[in-house]
Formats: sequence, structure tokens, C-alpha cells
Amino acid sequence: MSTSVHPTPTPAPSPTQPHILDNAAWAALTGPHAHLAERVGRAARYPADVSPFTALEHPADPRAWDDLAALVGPGTVTPVTAVGTVPGGWEIENSGDGVQMIDTALHAEPDPEAVRLGPADVSEILGLIALTRPGPFLPRTIELGTYLGIRDRGRLVALAGERLRPPGWTEISAVCTHPDHRGRGLATRLVRAVAAGIRERGDTPFLHAAASNTHAIRLYESIGFTLRRRTRFTLVRTPAQRGETRGRDGREAGRPQSEA
Repeated sequence: MSTSVHPTPTPAPSPTQPHILDNAAWAALTGPHAHLAERVGRAARYPADVSPFTALEHPADPRAWDDLAALVGPGTVTPVTAVGTVPGGWEIENSGDGVQMIDTALHAEPDPEAVRLGPADVSEILGLIALTRPGPFLPRTIELGTYLGIRDRGRLVALAGERLRPPGWTEISAVCTHPDHRGRGLATRLVRAVAAGIRERGDTPFLHAAASNTHAIRLYESIGFTLRRRTRFTLVRTPAQRGETRGRDGREAGRPQSEA
């Protein structure tokens, strides 16, 4: 982890009042993105072609894990956010360390060259995502919020947009630039432009990055983002049969993955 990442000096939230960003996916799925949520009791997820993320109301509650098993089905691999352990009967397929950063001094402004992207652009977006690998982007991910791009001679060469939307906050995601067009500051311009739209509706921008992606972390710090917390992204497999999760001891998350 780069030593350039400094925790924000603000006091930590009370243990009885966790910060909304501690479980951002749940807050989004039960808040501004509730219209997209598929939910069983204490577990929720996005449709499979929108986002891979699932979330638990209280990750320490075994009933939430039972609800998640009912939601996604037995023997299913699914990513879960805001967890460090899983109940007995569950398997950890992969996990990785990340960082969560919040806007504390970002200069946000619209970009005259940025164009809003829509469903007709998804095929081209998926091509750029496959080339640059900033994180998951699926055929309907564009429904999560505003996505902006910069084109060069008609070709999409840079992208950034909105993903999770907990009340009062919006995550900036899918930040990427075609390798042939790097070094021109396109990603920074798009982050500023997306952030301008977020602030205009009264939200505060935040984002996630893989802890190993020190280049991106330094860039985000340099433009006004501050580390809020370290995170873990966990890929789990549900029990082969429902009802195997309750009342068993948790297990520590395992080996790292490359992307947030």
C-alpha cells in the first residue's frame, strides 16, 4: 500500500452509529436504488445484468446470510460487500483489499468535451472496459446513474460514471482511458465532470479502488480525495443446501484479488 494514502483526521463514527458508507451497497439498494433491488428480508442485490453486488443489512446477523442464500440460490458464487467473515457452510472463493476515498477538496467542473452516454453506447463502453479493466460493468450498469465519455474522432477513449448511491453520497466508478490516449488528463477531467453533477444534486462523491492500485490512489489524492477507510471485497459461495448457515462460526476471508 502506498504511504501516500493518509487517513482522514475526522473522528471515527460511534460504534452504535456506523457511517452510511460502511455498508454502502445496502444503503443504496434500500435507498435511491431501491427500484432496482432484488430483496429477500435482510439481503438484497442488483439484477445480474446491472451489477454483481449483493449486500446484507447486518453482516454479523446469521439470519441475513440465510436470506442471502435464499435470494441467490444454493451453491452460487456471489460478491458480498462489507464483510470480513462468513458463516459455516459458506466458502470464500476470493477476496481482495481495497480503499474507500471521499471528496474533501475536489475541484469539480463540467467538461465541454464530455458527452453523456446512454444505452446505444453500451457496446462501445463494454469494449473499453474489457481493454482497461477498471472493474465490473454489465449491459445495464448504465442505469445506475450518469456516465460521461470523451471521444476522439468519434471513438470512445475515456469514461467515468456513477455506481452506488447511498443517501447523500454517490460513488464514481468505471474510470478508464484507452491506453493510446493516456497521459492527457482525460480521466481527471471526467472525474471532475461527474463530480460536478453529483454535487449539483446535493450529494458528495466517493469512490473505491484496489489497495494495490497505488497509481490510481495517488491520482485521486492529488485531485482532492482522502482515504476514509480500508475495505474488503469478498467473493463467496452459498451453501449447497439452504439452512446450513445459521449458528455456525465465521471464517476469515482469504487471498487477494487484483481488481476492486
